[in-house]
Amino acid sequence: MTRLRSLRMAAALAAAALTVPLLTAATSSAAASSAAGSGQARSASWGRLPDHIFAPYFEAYLKGSPAALAAASGARYLTLAFIQTPKKGSCSIDWNGDKATPISWSVYGSDIAAIRAAGGDVIPSFGGYSADHDGTEIADSCHSVPKIAAAYEKVITTYHVTRLDLDTEDNSLTNKAGINRRNAAIRLVEQWAARCHRLVQFVYTLPTNVAGLDPTGVSVLRSAVSQHARIDIVNIMTFDYYDNKPHEMARDTMTAAGHLFSTLHQLYPMKSARQLWHMIGVTEMIGIDDFGPPEVFKLKDGPVVLHWATAKGLGELSFWALQRDNGGCPGTAGSNTCSGLKQSTWQFTHIFEPFTSW
Repeated sequence: MTRLRSLRMAAALAAAALTVPLLTAATSSAAASSAAGSGQARSASWGRLPDHIFAPYFEAYLKGSPAALAAASGARYLTLAFIQTPKKGSCSIDWNGDKATPISWSVYGSDIAAIRAAGGDVIPSFGGYSADHDGTEIADSCHSVPKIAAAYEKVITTYHVTRLDLDTEDNSLTNKAGINRRNAAIRLVEQWAARCHRLVQFVYTLPTNVAGLDPTGVSVLRSAVSQHARIDIVNIMTFDYYDNKPHEMARDTMTAAGHLFSTLHQLYPMKSARQLWHMIGVTEMIGIDDFGPPEVFKLKDGPVVLHWATAKGLGELSFWALQRDNGGCPGTAGSNTCSGLKQSTWQFTHIFEPFTSW
């Protein structure tokens, strides 16, 4: 995946149920006016995401309306990627680190309102490969835990969302100070949410091997436990293994998730098996991934993963990315705009969408 790649790439290649208030004091008057005028304000029961959710990634750095693509594809829930700082050392955030697309209701607000009016919602995502590589992921860039927490809260109150995705890979996996700041900030946001009677959930999206998380990924979660930061879902990217081996992607997804289950059992020994499986999310890269032909998530793999994820009770199922769900470039690896397979448009979305359920 062009923007969601694992830290292992360089090394391997070198080697060969609370309700959500409608508005808070932190919400700007402009956002409040837009929300009221657009129908963005929601009933209490609508604030919570489904227990089992399919939420493919939307590449926010490409042109296009997330609402239009959601309507065309049938994907009711989207993960919007990515939010980052405009430069290393900054504590401010924008979509893609671009000051022309700030965290404001004027950017994506009408799309989010339309998605909600159609019965769906969005999950903003922080980080991504480029931000994690360049030091513009908010917790790596900003050295103030309260300011990092304020950035998370700004996104929550601006768009009235109940879940944030934290895509943590590449250099962010080895920045111990950033890891600890991020988890400390999560804890602060969760305390703020409790005081405000808000529901807020956090997802860690991490790279994986077939044999499970790398030690760096486990360290991210250990830090969360030690910082008393509640992580609701650990979402593994089951692609870009970069091991020069052919892969059966559906089978390897299930194997990697099984190893994650064992890791989570060690970290959260008081949770039941059902609770641990519900903490697991899986993100595929549909079609030919960045590594190329040894790693191809085929159309036939989709129903296998769907049925397995449903049977296990996973919390989240996703893929990279909605704009790739078409057959516009057969044979091309790792494209932002097509899967590299011969397929009909939105074919993977139609396979995975039934996963969403209450």
